[in-house]
Amino acid sequence: MTSQAFFSPGTSCRDAIIHQLNTAVSNLKICVFTISDDVITEAIVDARKRGVKIMIVTDNDKLFDLGSDIIRLAGLGVEVKVDNTSNHMHHKFMLIDNHTLVNGSYNWTRSAAKYNQENITVTTESALIKLFEKEFDKLWREMTVFKNSANVERT
Repeated sequence: MTSQAFFSPGTSCRDAIIHQLNTAVSNLKICVFTISDDVITEAIVDARKRGVKIMIVTDNDKLFDLGSDIIRLAGLGVEVKVDNTSNHMHHKFMLIDNHTLVNGSYNWTRSAAKYNQENITVTTESALIKLFEKEFDKLWREMTVFKNSANVERT
């Protein structure tokens, strides 16, 4: 087992997330409140182009915010499910190829890298990964499929 911690402001959290996205071979399970950092989004797009299966669970309240990249990702064929309750799906974690977990307070936004005091941990601790997989799978079953009606490019 290995574990590392990263902190913002600064790019160390974002760089760690991008590194994990770039190492994905088979699947990514991403569970985040929102994604609006274009650098992270491009790494997700690159993973999709490499044939990595990507599933995203996100909150509905931020979907249509200026800068949100969720609609673009859905338009590129990434599977997206959203929380349509009055509450927030506020998790921020990612599972990479069922063997690595990224988790922490870090929002996947430009502001998080530039201004906010946030953190992530990256671990290969199998007991933690199983718990987060269980949570992701539960949310995946409960959330609503996001159907992109916007005219967005597909690759």
